Amino acid sequence: MNSLLKLQSANTILYCTRWQETVDFYRQTLKLPVLFANDWFVEFRLTDSARLSIANQARATVKTSGGQGITIALQVPNAQEAWQALAAQGVAVGPLKYHPWGANVFYFSDPEGHRLEVWSQLADDKMKAGR
Repeated sequence: MNSLLKLQSANTILYCTRWQETVDFYRQTLKLPVLFANDWFVEFRLTDSARLSIANQARATVKTSGGQGITIALQVPNAQEAWQALAAQGVAVGPLKYHPWGANVFYFSDPEGHRLEVWSQLADDKMKAGR
């Protein structure tokens, strides 16, 4: 099935009141590479075709959702290693949990209150064992 749109990349833009704190979180704590930055908008690289941008709502026509109704789901090779690395950086990460779809997952929030989900697929033998 062909997509109606011929997408080349995707960018999620988060509008924030705590703009500088949120930018610093993604830049310094999560260490995401910056692709573009000016005095009210910063675009981070997630993958070759996925971006995450932080916009200052004071300079934009779109207002913040206050972190409500948004989850940014990020797949990593090993959720346990990611959990340990974030905890070591002082990020208030939730517990690492097993999900029945065969994944380990945990959650945390950025300074604006957006929920981030980090997950990794488990090998078939771990899924059969229930972890």
